[in-house]
Amino acid sequence: MAGTTGSALFAAGVTLGLALTHTLTSEQAHAQAGFEAAYTIAVARIPIGNAAMTGSIGTDEYVISMSGRTSGLARVVASGEGSMTATGAVSGGKLLPMRYTSKSTADDDTLAVTMTFKDGNVNELEASEPPPGEDRVVLTTEHRRQVFDPLSALLMPAGDGGVSEAVCRRVLPVFDGRRRYDLSLSFKRIEQVKASQGYAGPAAVCSVAFQPIAGHRRSSPLLTFLTDGRDVEMALAPIAGTRLLAPFRITATYMLGNVVMQATRFEAIAAIATPVPTRASRP
Repeated sequence: MAGTTGSALFAAGVTLGLALTHTLTSEQAHAQAGFEAAYTIAVARIPIGNAAMTGSIGTDEYVISMSGRTSGLARVVASGEGSMTATGAVSGGKLLPMRYTSKSTADDDTLAVTMTFKDGNVNELEASEPPPGEDRVVLTTEHRRQVFDPLSALLMPAGDGGVSEAVCRRVLPVFDGRRRYDLSLSFKRIEQVKASQGYAGPAAVCSVAFQPIAGHRRSSPLLTFLTDGRDVEMALAPIAGTRLLAPFRITATYMLGNVVMQATRFEAIAAIATPVPTRASRP
């Protein structure tokens, strides 16, 4: 995992994955917008990891998968790896999560999560026990209400404005199976970005503030790193064929050198007609 910064922004680490497997059956078919991205992770311009993301977004359903790995570098980044998958419904250009699974390992801590959602609330949850800590903030059932999983939260609805200031004007309530936190976004600028393969064009750059709510340890190095006046920003670029934007770059300042996750590939793949189940055929 990409250390303390990545762990919060991606809830189990800055690891984006390339592992999409989604099989649906029915007579009805809809066009699917396919998307693939590959990222490098570096500290002070020294490569320490990589990550990838694959997604399929249809007219009424989506699936996204992410995975990645980093090697430790002094105190800046923890060694680890992780993968996660989110599925759900698409309504009005917005994602409504239905199921989320993840497994991540950072140094000596492993987190495995399976949770389902109903009407924006966590309906069922299975998660590995956190390491002991007397200063851990108590997590209650209320903290599982009206939340996103950490993967679905990162795909921003663009609406009719496309790449604009409005993309950054939001607060993301996130629950990763162990911790409840908000990611508060605010607009910084529009800039031109270019991947080595795929997208070249405007991106909305948002400032990101991490606000812990419950489930965390007050003495956690992660919490200290992200709340100690750290400047974190995320550049969001459009996913072709959809009304959504995804992370193109994430940067966190650090006195020994910035922690940066940067897309080297960011592109749509050929849209295909993929069978999707009717409501009657869904389990």
